[in-house]
Amino acid sequence: MDLSLIKIINDHYYIQRDKVINKTNHKGKYFFDKFERVNENLSYLVQKDHAEKKIVVAHDLITKDEKVENIVFDYNGRTPDRFWHKAQLMLRELGFINFTAYKTKTPGHLHLYVHKGHTALMEAYQIANKLSVLLAQKMPQEWRMFPNMDMPREFNILILPYELYQKERGASWAKHM
Repeated sequence: MDLSLIKIINDHYYIQRDKVINKTNHKGKYFFDKFERVNENLSYLVQKDHAEKKIVVAHDLITKDEKVENIVFDYNGRTPDRFWHKAQLMLRELGFINFTAYKTKTPGHLHLYVHKGHTALMEAYQIANKLSVLLAQKMPQEWRMFPNMDMPREFNILILPYELYQKERGASWAKHM
């Protein structure tokens, strides 16, 4: 799996366990955490074990200095082709030129990584919310945005992708605008 298309925080990772590791109360809701933080580099061997589905590994979206590299749509609907088409048109229109969609473990579900670069956490929350609202005007909302202010900090993680779905790189199309 080529994860070089997205910038992943790899100084630590999370591994899924069979039991609840932690129970957190955030804004009046309880969250049950089954992912344990491992303070080691996300190595090739760990990624390989994940790709072979021996373990389930997640990566953090927020750096230790409260920066975000990617804003992610976690699409859980039934029409990934339609979602990809609408999302890429919207992202291009808004000036985003680097984004990549990956297939997840569940067929038909996608993680659409929008590479934003070093973005302050509060700004990332605002951009994620804006993108979600704009896309919700064009199709039924069947996704969750990350980073997400309504979840505890340690829940802003995503399982590593399994397979590339589509990618958009560069601005070859921008000269026609």
